[in-house]
Amino acid sequence: MVGMNFSSSKQFVKPPQRGIFPLDHEAECKPYMEKYLKCLKEEKNKHHKCRDLSKEYLQCRMDRQLMASEDLDKMGYSKETEITDAEEYDKSKEREGYVAGKHIDKPMKWWFQRS
Repeated sequence: MVGMNFSSSKQFVKPPQRGIFPLDHEAECKPYMEKYLKCLKEEKNKHHKCRDLSKEYLQCRMDRQLMASEDLDKMGYSKETEITDAEEYDKSKEREGYVAGKHIDKPMKWWFQRS
């Protein structure tokens, strides 16, 4: 019987993939996170209104090596990607009784039933 010795092999540590980073165990960036989450709650999850706070949170994580340093402009925080004058859908059609798909009169066939 052949035995396998796992202790003799070397273990290589790989750096985390993008989007995977260590947890903030010492709560160094917790105040930034709490401000951002409070803003999201107050703005009914309209993240574009809390953009500066999310940028501060990510910068805090990068400054403390809790995530890889990267240009925030490449992460979607450039002036060109800033959302201005966003309008919320008012659901006026739904209030008038519109139901999506109700205008289709004939029964639809599944893709495998079509010839």
